[in-house]
Amino acid sequence: MVTELVILAAVLAAVLLTVALVYVLPRRRRDAPPPRPGVDYVPGVGDDAGPPVDAPKRTVETVDLPEAPSAPSGEARPAEALPGELPPVEPGPVVERPAPAAGRLVRLRSRLARSQSALGQGLLTLLSRDRLDEDTWEEIEETLITADLGVGPSQELVERLRARTRVEGVADADDARRMLREELLALVDPSLDRSLRTQRHEGRPAVLLVVGVNGTGKTTTVGKLARVLVSEDRDVLLGAADTFRAAAADQLTTWGERVGVVTVRGAEGADPASVAYEAVRAGIEQEADVVVVDTAGRLQTKVGLMDELGKLKRVVEKHGPVDEVLLVLDATTGQNGLAQARVFAEVVAVTGLVLTKLDGTARGGIVVAVQRELGVPVKLVGLGEGADDLAPFDPEAFVDGILGD
Repeated sequence: MVTELVILAAVLAAVLLTVALVYVLPRRRRDAPPPRPGVDYVPGVGDDAGPPVDAPKRTVETVDLPEAPSAPSGEARPAEALPGELPPVEPGPVVERPAPAAGRLVRLRSRLARSQSALGQGLLTLLSRDRLDEDTWEEIEETLITADLGVGPSQELVERLRARTRVEGVADADDARRMLREELLALVDPSLDRSLRTQRHEGRPAVLLVVGVNGTGKTTTVGKLARVLVSEDRDVLLGAADTFRAAAADQLTTWGERVGVVTVRGAEGADPASVAYEAVRAGIEQEADVVVVDTAGRLQTKVGLMDELGKLKRVVEKHGPVDEVLLVLDATTGQNGLAQARVFAEVVAVTGLVLTKLDGTARGGIVVAVQRELGVPVKLVGLGEGADDLAPFDPEAFVDGILGD
């Protein structure tokens, strides 16, 4: 009996083992994930070491995308580059094209006439009187002196007018205007050479030094002069040799950038002569047509500063002669401007004058007085605050402005 039970148990065990091998184990193998190369075993040739294709992935909704910045109300959002395109290029600074300098004083003559009308109309009223007695001539002379013509030129003009009125007479206001215009024009002297020597030399640029006392608008004049030269298609380079005033180099650089002109500058407090020298050297290397050097403003009574200005000019001349030394004078300073002009002329041999703020005064006679004092012509005049209000001096337009024509 026992033997039969043992045989039966062995048969049942064999049947169960067969069922497990045939049905259960293959199903478990099918349900289990396949082994992962690089994770469950070292991958071999032909195995893909990446994650299985059916691995779970995040959907778009589960990715935290950065929010685009909202544009202020009324402003357009900047254009975004499409895939495969380059990002949009930011526009560079706009380079201005200055107005032509030729005839600029003629266009601004009306502004000059408004400020000088007191002088012109006063003289015309006196000359148009029925009787030109001694008192009238004294009033005419006083009017001219008040206009900063100077004592000598005023007396000379009065004598010439008296001689002409005795011979020709003054029939009406038109005669008085014509006579006064001719005599004023003779005093201003149209025969003087007022051209700027800005022609490039063989192998080097023309060099212009701009000098003057503090407060005359010297640096602004240099910036405006650069615009005049650019309007004439000159390749210009600026030298910021005013190293004592912190804002001077920045101011000049801004003027240059507006018209695409490079400014050579040094550190604050650097030797002005070395900055001027480097500016001219850079002009030679870059084959510029003109180098304009802005110097520090200085009082004509400061001997040390004036000596330093002479040194600057000598250092620059190591590259070659300086073509122009332009002295900037404030037309409102009157006879004090003559004292300034004398000292500067002795130190650096001034070749031309620039009168600023000429539209703000009725003292236009300073043009005659300073020319007589130095024997140097007025070459440029400033007639306002605008960027293009620096104009080549035109004697006829100037006299017509004084007379309110």
